[in-house]
Parts: sequence; C-alpha cells; structure tokens
Amino acid sequence: MVIDVETGGFNSQTDALLEIAAVLLEMRSDGTLARGETHRYHVIPFPGSNLEPASMAVTGIDPHHPLRPAISEEDALQRIFKEVRTAIRTADCTRAVLVGHNASFDLNFLNAAVARAQVKRNPFHPFSSFDTATLGGIAFGQTVLMRATLAAGLEWDTSSAHSAAYDAERTADLFCIVCNQFQGMFDAGRRRLAAMGPLEVEIDPPEPLGDRSVS
Repeated sequence: MVIDVETGGFNSQTDALLEIAAVLLEMRSDGTLARGETHRYHVIPFPGSNLEPASMAVTGIDPHHPLRPAISEEDALQRIFKEVRTAIRTADCTRAVLVGHNASFDLNFLNAAVARAQVKRNPFHPFSSFDTATLGGIAFGQTVLMRATLAAGLEWDTSSAHSAAYDAERTADLFCIVCNQFQGMFDAGRRRLAAMGPLEVEIDPPEPLGDRSVS
C-alpha cells in the first residue's frame, strides 16, 4: 500500500498534515505488481499546528482556500483505512506495510495523525515499511523521486509534483517496476528454500505484523 503525505513541515508532532493519498497495489496472475486505485484527501490542519513558510512554498497548498475540499484528520484516516482493510482481507493478510518515498517520513506523519485522532484500529504496521528512495538507489542509482522515475523509463510532470496523489502514483509505479525487475531472483530464492525442506527457524517475539502482510 503506497502512501504519500503533503505537510506543513518536517516535524510530524507539530506540523500540519495537509494531504494524504493511498494507492492500492495489485498482483497480476503472473505474479507481477501493478498500480491500482488511488484515494486522496485534503486535510484540515489540526488545531495549533505549524505551517512552515518554506514547506508551503514548495507544495503550493493554501490550507485556508475557501474552495479547498478539506476534511478532518480522523475522517481522512478512516476513509483511507477502510480501503486498506478491504485490500488486506482480499489478500488474506493481517497487516498492511507502508510503501513510500522516504517512507519513514510518511509513516511518522501517519502514526502521529492516528495518535491525535485516537484511531484505535490502524491497519498499517507501526514501523515496518518499504522505501522507494532506497530501492530506486539500488535499481537505478537514483534516490530522488523525479530522477528515479525518469531512470525507470516513466514520465514525470513537474507541474503535478508535490501533490499527494501524483507523488503516490509515481512512487507506486516505481515500486512495481523495481519489484517486477527482481521477480526472477525472488522466484529462484523461493525454489531454493523449497528444495531445502523444513527449516529450523528462530521464533521471534509476537509483534503486530503477524505472519502475513500486504504492501
């Protein structure tokens, strides 16, 4: 599950969450990944939140524009989480793992909003994530989203960048390309392990991810 947020700064505890987008990932019959449906919401800054001028200049968001269709953090999270839970059930998983470009940033803002809104059922794993900045560096030698996207053979529209939906969709496309590129290695590793038979494994302490997760 790919998540992108647009914010009023870099501090997840004090700076406003202004946009959130989620892009579903679908597995085709041949085992490859593809980008699915996008869900995106404008968010009302939480009371007392900070809006850094430098960040606002980059995103171009006017959080007080009268025509901006913004909703509360709680409402936005519940709408996103409803789609995530449906995807989890469809994939027969127990938790979603966040995919993001500089994923720790998105996950920190997501978790902070969950805590503020007192959302009791967060379907995302609290700390595990897939980071396309790292994956882009490994696969294409580029960690910046625009450069990694172009290096992967995808188009990039600068005028649409810093929109949560656009950045999430490009992140999803990049993640799918990288995963599909390494499918041969994945299949070879799976066959290698299967040929070894049952393996003695160390039992980890219980944690929220359980045995199955969806990205």
